[in-house]
This record gives sequence, C-alpha cells and structure tokens, in this order.
Amino acid sequence: MDDSKRRQTIEGIVYLTGFMLCIPAANWLIGHVGTVCPPDSPCLVPVAPGLMAPSGVVTIGLALVLRDLVQRRLGLRWAGLAILAGGAISALVAPPALALASTAAFLLSEFVDLAVFTPLQKRGLVLAVFLSSIVGLFVDSVVFLQLAFGNLDFLLGQVVGKAWMVVLSLPAIALLRQRDARLGYSANS
Repeated sequence: MDDSKRRQTIEGIVYLTGFMLCIPAANWLIGHVGTVCPPDSPCLVPVAPGLMAPSGVVTIGLALVLRDLVQRRLGLRWAGLAILAGGAISALVAPPALALASTAAFLLSEFVDLAVFTPLQKRGLVLAVFLSSIVGLFVDSVVFLQLAFGNLDFLLGQVVGKAWMVVLSLPAIALLRQRDARLGYSANS
C-alpha cells in the first residue's frame, strides 16, 4: 500500500471511529444531558431561540456527516457495514424504551443518506454532504420521534439541531475537498 493510500485509510478509520462513537453518545445524551430533563422524557437543549430538541441531535447530525466521510475514504462497502454496526450498537446502548426507535431511525436515515450521497459526491463533496445529511436528518427525526414518542412535537427542534452540526461541518468539508484535490486523493465510492 502506498503512502497516499495508507493516509486515506487511516483517515477513514478515524472517521469510522467517530461515527461509531456518535451512536452511544447520542443515546446517552438523551437521558443525561440537557438544560431541561423532565421525568419520563428526553433531556432537551435549546437549538434556536424558543426552540428545544432532545440533546442527542448534535451527535446524530455529526454522524450523518461522518458516514459520508467513511464512504469517501473507505468505500461503499465499509459505509454499509458501518451503518449496520451502528444499528446494532444503537440497539444495545439505547434505553429499552428507545431501542426500537433509535435503531430504526438510525438504520433508515443512514441508508437514505448513503443513497443520496453516492450519486451526488461526483458533482461536489460539499453539496453531496449537505443534501444527503439534510435528507437523512429529516428521515431520522420523523422516524425517531414517531416511534419513540408517538408524535412529532420536537420535529422542528430535531431538524434544526441536526442541521446546525451539518452546516458547521461544511467549512471543514470544503477544506478537506481542497486538500484532497491538492494531494490527488479520489473518492472510494
């Protein structure tokens, strides 16, 4: 393996590790960290003035971006395996009442993200990450809230909270794309 390929693989492993850590972090945050933690309800954080969301939104927004980067560095097969492993981790670490909702939302949203990202990445990395993450975060929010709580009361907060992480990551994605072009790295789709 040449030096360039080895560096790309190491980066992919770092992205994969971050992706896998997002899942238990999101499930833990929902039950333990927030500005408000009502009994028998998720802990909430403000995501905009007057708008609250379950605290795991930040890490789920980041997971959508990291999944795209796993695919970019390690390829489609690794991205698919990471999603399946992430679903298993979600089922294992989510509180029992949230395990089905968390796992279903994670699996569906990440595979939707993959389906949108894959064809778009050739048109531009930043655009592909942005659009695939926005679609994925919306799917994740709807599925999770409906299955976990039987309503969409926190939908706007979920979407806004996850979108913040996606938008905040875009400058780093643009820099990564510029560096990739300078070093001659290509996507491993």
